Amino acid sequence: MTAGDLAVTLAALLCAIGFAALIVVLVRVLDTLKALRGEVESLRAETRPLLAELRDSATEAKVVVDTARSDLERFDRVLGSAEAISEAMEGSGRVARVAFSAPIIKAAGLAAGTRRAARRLRGRSVDIEIIRPAATDRRRA
Repeated sequence: MTAGDLAVTLAALLCAIGFAALIVVLVRVLDTLKALRGEVESLRAETRPLLAELRDSATEAKVVVDTARSDLERFDRVLGSAEAISEAMEGSGRVARVAFSAPIIKAAGLAAGTRRAARRLRGRSVDIEIIRPAATDRRRA
């Protein structure tokens, strides 16, 4: 054998060893990929029920939030109605006070005058009370 033949044989042997090593590495990578596929599939199997439960919980939460929102809107309408009723009652109280204050004052004056007249007719003395505003009331006005 010549040196050239020896070099070609040696190169072929080294290539065969290299290819064998490459095949071993590729087989290991293939085994690792199969194991990884199995793990991914088991992870999917575990997460599918969790995702379904999460979707159900999100749907329930949406229903609860929508119900709470409608209850809040209804409460807002009720509160608005209560405020309107309160304002109307406050206004009607003012109107009643203005409408009834003059006749009540007149009726009280008529009753006091009638009482004085009745006392005079009976012959008793009539004491007239003069009501004066307090000193503090004048300062405020």
